[in-house]
Amino acid sequence: MPGTVLLLAASPVGKGCLVDAASVLPVLAAVPPAVLAGTDTANVVELADPLEPQAVLTRLRAAAAAAGPLTVFVTGQLQLDRRQHLPHLALARTTPSTVRYTGFPWHWFREELRLRAAGTTTVVVDLHADAEAWGWLRGHALECGPTVAVYGRVAPPPGRRTVAAPTYMKAVATILRSGGRPAVEQLHQLALGRIAGEGEVGDLVLGAAAWAPPGGGEPPASEATVPDPHAAISTAVQAGRHADADVLAARWQEAAAGAHGAGSEEALHWAEVRADLAMFAGDAERSCRTWMAVAAARLAAGQAVDAPAVEAAVDRAHHQWGRIADTARARDLGPALADLRARVPGRRQGALDHVRRQLRQLQLQP
Repeated sequence: MPGTVLLLAASPVGKGCLVDAASVLPVLAAVPPAVLAGTDTANVVELADPLEPQAVLTRLRAAAAAAGPLTVFVTGQLQLDRRQHLPHLALARTTPSTVRYTGFPWHWFREELRLRAAGTTTVVVDLHADAEAWGWLRGHALECGPTVAVYGRVAPPPGRRTVAAPTYMKAVATILRSGGRPAVEQLHQLALGRIAGEGEVGDLVLGAAAWAPPGGGEPPASEATVPDPHAAISTAVQAGRHADADVLAARWQEAAAGAHGAGSEEALHWAEVRADLAMFAGDAERSCRTWMAVAAARLAAGQAVDAPAVEAAVDRAHHQWGRIADTARARDLGPALADLRARVPGRRQGALDHVRRQLRQLQLQP
């Protein structure tokens, strides 16, 4: 099966730049696509110094939807937004005061990759952190979700007026260009060895993450024979067995709710999975309703209106509402979505006005 490779290199323009991220792209691009992906054939998408986070999101979403193995190479710098203190990949227009709106939130990687089958997705990173992000990393893990393997390094801020080089990623590319495709774990160690020999010190080394059942422990007895459940769900969706996929997700949601409570992160994760499954099945109304329920549950649990998971749930409900073909059903859901949007305006300007405008048009239709 063909693989997919996403090459993403981003850093701010001007004095805020910590690393010459784009300099690695010619070296990576010189590696045959199949070698980059570790498959017989592969499609490669390249993003060099993108300007808008939505453009990155569109490319990432398309790559995540592709069948077969996915490898994402990310080179750039991490910065925290000043409001929520969450890490973002800085883009070309990012400044310390505009990170929240011009950077790519790191948790979007987790959001977009969470439904991929375990063992099919690898993220390789070479990042430099500013001082605030470096401090954040002392108490937090930089990961992309429980089913995604992450390898690479995060380097501390370079000296003043110094633009660092993405030496780890260049080492990865150089090794791959030399012939052969070692396993990603071996590739990682070889790259670390190469940059260590060049005097690189103080980096945070990232290893792989393995999937575990919600809350740890063993899966429910009824699913004990089903491998890492995300994989079984993904297989069912790709085969067009959408009802089977939803039944499996519903069982895990019920198990998580019984073990941790209906409003727990474990249970809400499976509710979000079911919302995505409804989207894949073409049931925009059910997807919209489920995303709205998730948002309401998070708000009821005391999560902030600008919490990433709350904003994401409302954004996705809004998107799915716009895809409901039945006018009457869309009209029925509109007021509740408008009320929710009024509480959670999100990052896109005019989102609430858009809902109200669309609702007025629906109310004029028979």
